Amino acid sequence: MPKPLIGLTTYLADAQWGEWELPAALLPAAYVSCLQAAGGRVVLLPPDAPEAALDVVAGLDGIVLTGGEDLDPALYGAQRHPCTEPPVHERDRWEWAVLDEALARDLPVLGVCRGMQLLNVHAGGTLIQHLPEVVGHHGHNLHGGHFAPHAVTTVPGTRIGGLLPGTRQVATHHHQAVESLGAGLVVGARTADGTIEAIESTRHRFAVGVQWHPEMAFDSAVVHALVAVARSTPGPAPGRAGERTVRVRRSPPVTGATPVL
Repeated sequence: MPKPLIGLTTYLADAQWGEWELPAALLPAAYVSCLQAAGGRVVLLPPDAPEAALDVVAGLDGIVLTGGEDLDPALYGAQRHPCTEPPVHERDRWEWAVLDEALARDLPVLGVCRGMQLLNVHAGGTLIQHLPEVVGHHGHNLHGGHFAPHAVTTVPGTRIGGLLPGTRQVATHHHQAVESLGAGLVVGARTADGTIEAIESTRHRFAVGVQWHPEMAFDSAVVHALVAVARSTPGPAPGRAGERTVRVRRSPPVTGATPVL
């Protein structure tokens, strides 16, 4: 059986070689290694024109929305907090379009950190822009260029709860988190301070977000589950009480006549 082709969103940065400085699509190697170890083939998806998402996603079996910069708060109708990073509009536009197309096709989607937050905002949810102001501590590893473990407890009866039952350590590095849930999403895990650490869709075969970083090998079951669903034959998305689910592609929010992105 052919290995499923999984698209990994990336960010763009200026890579330097001596006197040369050129834009390059960058992503930590752990994402690629983890997916390959789970039986997937990987293609990188650097930011592109949003209209390109239609053709790009059509050739894929699954999507991973990777971590990185803060989302533009205008996407969920908020003003930018002083601790929120400047928006990266090109990446926001592209990943919104990729997610939109993937959900419309009912492709399996895994959102990691920023990717989980995008999954929530795309569904109409909001974010806490600076977590210490809400939980009163810095226990989610807000600073430094490394990951640190903390405990999460999954919710029984959810997909995440089935994959990672009980309480366990996960690799984390974030200062933002889900505030209000988007439509059709449920909580899959929390920390002891109440922070939402995983979400999942009730409307799709596999649309899961984790605030932590499963590619760091703490919980490869999540990545293996994505690849397994991507390998399977697509079927209709489950609805509530046997009802047919209708998915509509969503455009990014606008303010008046001016797009926020």
